[in-house]
Amino acid sequence: MPFAGLFRGIAHFWQGHDSMTSILTNVAAMAALQTLRQIDRDMETTQARVSSGLRVETAEDNAAYWSIATTMRSDNSTLSTVQDALGLGAAKVDTAYEAMESAIATVQEIKSKIVAAYGVGADRAKIQEEITQLQEQLHSISESASFSGENWIQGKISDGGDPATLTAQVKEVVSAFTRGPSGEVAVTTVDYIMDSTTVLFDTSGGKLGILDQDLVYLGPSETVVTATIDDGTTVTTSEYPVAFLTDKQIADLGIADADPSANVFSDGTTSYMRVAPDTWAQLTTTDPASAVPATTASVHSYGGDTFFFAFTVADDLTSRRIGPSVVTLDITKLAEMGVTFNGKVPGSIAKDEDVLDVMTSFIDRQLLAMTSAASSLGSIQSRIDLQENFVASLIDVIDKGIGRLVDAEMNEESTRLKALQTQQQLGIQSLSIANTNAENILTLFRQ
Repeated sequence: MPFAGLFRGIAHFWQGHDSMTSILTNVAAMAALQTLRQIDRDMETTQARVSSGLRVETAEDNAAYWSIATTMRSDNSTLSTVQDALGLGAAKVDTAYEAMESAIATVQEIKSKIVAAYGVGADRAKIQEEITQLQEQLHSISESASFSGENWIQGKISDGGDPATLTAQVKEVVSAFTRGPSGEVAVTTVDYIMDSTTVLFDTSGGKLGILDQDLVYLGPSETVVTATIDDGTTVTTSEYPVAFLTDKQIADLGIADADPSANVFSDGTTSYMRVAPDTWAQLTTTDPASAVPATTASVHSYGGDTFFFAFTVADDLTSRRIGPSVVTLDITKLAEMGVTFNGKVPGSIAKDEDVLDVMTSFIDRQLLAMTSAASSLGSIQSRIDLQENFVASLIDVIDKGIGRLVDAEMNEESTRLKALQTQQQLGIQSLSIANTNAENILTLFRQ
């Protein structure tokens, strides 16, 4: 203890200097004063820790710990901002998801109205009035699904041309802030792609949204194949409608198996290729390169022969986009649509109910697309929820780590403060004793 040394110093002073007394130099008082100053400094430090709750409040206290704690506090503040951004992103996704669910229910209702139009004696004009109101509701749902100025179920996803070119948008939600081992920082995001598979309306006019895209008409015995076209200058990959046969129809032909590994069958004159389950597309060995412009659409080669899909180059899926869309279909114009469909696939439409069949199938496909889009939004919702929980836990963990570095142990500091207060009182008493001994000299000058 400082006081043991102080008292020994005082005793040593009087033992070693009993032949000399000075009023100019009081060694005992100086020793007591030095000890008292140190006690005052320790008390100041301890009182600061008790009042602030921090063991390391400034860089002077511990430069390394202060630097680490300051950096981590900054990161934690940034994580709090990330937490707010996640909340904002969650609100945007929730808004889009609710709108998508409402739109799905509305399209299902349109489908029900079309089914009702099959009925004998059904007043299709009255049914169309109801469908028109539902179509207007779809526009209203899409336009109102906006949060903080962002709408995730409609937007400009094309260049507006005819045909339109897709220009997908990416919506980002800030999900995390990270600091690497070398101090580099990065912000990560959860991304949602707005394209023809997730957007209901293409506001650029390109009609690539799920609800505003035109019906692509295929005949009852047609399927879609993908082929590469080389005109000598550019190579493009496009989709084409081709006639198909079922497994049973292929079996009924009794044709030989020319190449079982490639699922290509030929009767010596006509060849077929399996392009999907229970779906066989007709092939030809005639190279379409003789067409104008020159084209090639090779799909398979064996036995010295090269096979090509048998399609008309000008008749790609773009030419089959003849409408209507979900929000423009009109069951009072079935006869007109039947004529248009027969113009693409002669003899495919015999009566109005055939057109209703096409409409019903089209709406089913769009409902599947909307369901898939809703699933994508649901996945984003789940990801954001998980990230929100993680960021909240991470903030707590960082706070705890900072506390371990710089927080004062209050029980220890309060006990130390009490001890220093006692030492301070003893130091004052010691200084008083040292000064009193020097004052005894005054007695020598009294009468």
